[in-house]
Order: sequence, then C-alpha cells, then structure tokens
Amino acid sequence: MSRPNHLLAAAVAVVAIASTAGATQAGEKEIPRQVSFGGSCVKCELSGRNLSGARIIGANFSGAVMIGAVLREAKMHASVFVGADLSRADLSDSAMTGSNFSNANLSGARMRSTEANGVVFNSANLTRADLTEAEATGSVFSRATMTNAILRSANLRGVGFESATLDRAQMNDIEATGANFSRARLNGTIFKSAELKGARFERVEASGANFADSDLTGASLAGGDFSHASFRSADLTGTRLAGANFDGADFRDTDISRAMLVGVDLSGVRGLTQDQVDEACADHRTRLPRGLIARGCVASARWVGRHDATPPTRIRIVPAIPAPPAPPAPPASPRYVIAIQP
Repeated sequence: MSRPNHLLAAAVAVVAIASTAGATQAGEKEIPRQVSFGGSCVKCELSGRNLSGARIIGANFSGAVMIGAVLREAKMHASVFVGADLSRADLSDSAMTGSNFSNANLSGARMRSTEANGVVFNSANLTRADLTEAEATGSVFSRATMTNAILRSANLRGVGFESATLDRAQMNDIEATGANFSRARLNGTIFKSAELKGARFERVEASGANFADSDLTGASLAGGDFSHASFRSADLTGTRLAGANFDGADFRDTDISRAMLVGVDLSGVRGLTQDQVDEACADHRTRLPRGLIARGCVASARWVGRHDATPPTRIRIVPAIPAPPAPPAPPASPRYVIAIQP
C-alpha cells in the first residue's frame, strides 16, 4: 500500500478505535461514529468493511477493492470510483451525486433508494444490481452491462442508456421521460406502466420486451427490433415507428393516434383493429394484417376532434361564423391635466 493510502487507512482506524474505546471506558453503548475520506485511496483494500454513513467527498477510489463493503447512507459526492470493485456492496440510501463509476464492477450491488443524479456509469457492470426507487436523473449508463438489473420505480428522467445491455431488466413503473435507449439491448426487458414520453428507442434489440400500459407518447422506435414485444394498452400517440420490426408484437388496445406508420410492416402484429389504424398516419407502403386498410393521414380532422388538438392553420375544417358587431364603446371619461407648481 502506498504511503498516502497507508496514512488514510490508519486515520480511519484511529477514529474507529478512539470512538469504541471511549464508549467502553464510560461503560456505555458504542457511540455512532462518522468516517470521513478525502484525497486519494487508489486501489485501497476495503472489502467487507462497514463504512455505513461514511463521508467520501472529492476522493479518488480508482481501482479500489470494496467487495461486499457496507456503505449504507454514505455520502460519496464528486468522487472517483473508476474501475473499482464494489460487487455485492450495499449502497442503499447512499448519495453519490456527481461521482464517476466508469468501468466499475457493481454486479449484485444493492443500491435501493440511492441518490445517483448526474453519475457516470459508462461501461460499468451492474448485472443483477438492485436500483429499486433510485434517483438517477441525468445519469449516464452508456455501454453498461445491466442484465437482470432491477430498476423498479426508479427516476431515470433524461438518462442515457446508449448501447447498454439491459436484457431481462425489471423497469416497471420507472419515470424515464426523455431517456435515450438508442442501440441498447432490451430483450425480455419489462417496462410495464413506465413513463417513457419522448424516449428514444432507435435501433434497439427489444425482442419479447413488455411495454404494457406504458406511456410512449412522442417516443421514437425507428429501426428497432420489437418482435414479439407487448404494447398492450400502451399509449403510442405520436410515436415514430419507421423501419422497426414488429413481427408477432401485441397491439391489443394500443393507442396509436397520430403515430407515423408510413412504410412500416405491421402485417405480423396481433390485436390491431381498423379503428386503431384509422387514427394513425399510414400510407400505401404500410403493411397491415389481412383485412385492414391504410387510409393515409386525411383523418386528421378526426384526430382534432378526439384529442382536442389545434388543427394546422392550413386546414379549414368548418367555416368561421362572423362574430356579431361589438356594441359602441361608452364615451371616454373627461381627462384632466394636473399641473405641479414648483
């Protein structure tokens, strides 16, 4: 261990021993202590250590080994854990805003209710990690491995999951408005009742994914593979589906109002009805199940009626009725000039 690391570890040990000794001499219960870290602790060996409530502010733990460490309610703001091994660590209720966990190993880690806003997890391993009810607004998980991860009820607004692997992840009830899943692997991933407004799913692999009851208003699914995925009772209002594969997908009770179906092959989907197609924007290149007809976008007037949207200014659906002439205005009140004498 390098000299700075040795001194840091010694300082922590002194704090722990002093607290325990003082309590023992007084014949009282152990006094809760607060362990603080700062500076550099590169490649520290802290596996299995109980660091609950520790304050790690602006510290460098790159390459540290913290397997199974307990960091419940710890504060790890603006710290660096690049390449650190935190597998099976318990970080529940911790706060790590602005920290960097790129290439870190967090497989099997418990991160329930963790505050991870603005954190970088690029290329990190979060296989089977539990992020239930975590707050991770604006964080980045690009190229991260999150197979079988649990993110139920997590706040993931504006999060970047580009090229991440989220196969069979549980993302029920998440809030992920504006999130970017472009080129991500989402095979068998569960998005039931998720808020995904404006999210990007371009060129994803989402075979067998479950989007039932989710809100995908204004999202982009262009070029993605959604074969055998479920969109049952989902809201796809205004979504872009161009170039996507929906073979065997379930569209029962799906709202596709104003969705762009131009050139999309939907011939193999299940549960699609003519009423649904009539609410979407399709053309002669749209392939539909047998018996259904694409009517184009001429039904925009009906969309206006059902969704209370303002019709485009270039379309005049009903001639405007001239308003009755306004009654003459009452005479103006006398105006007075007030002079101020010096």
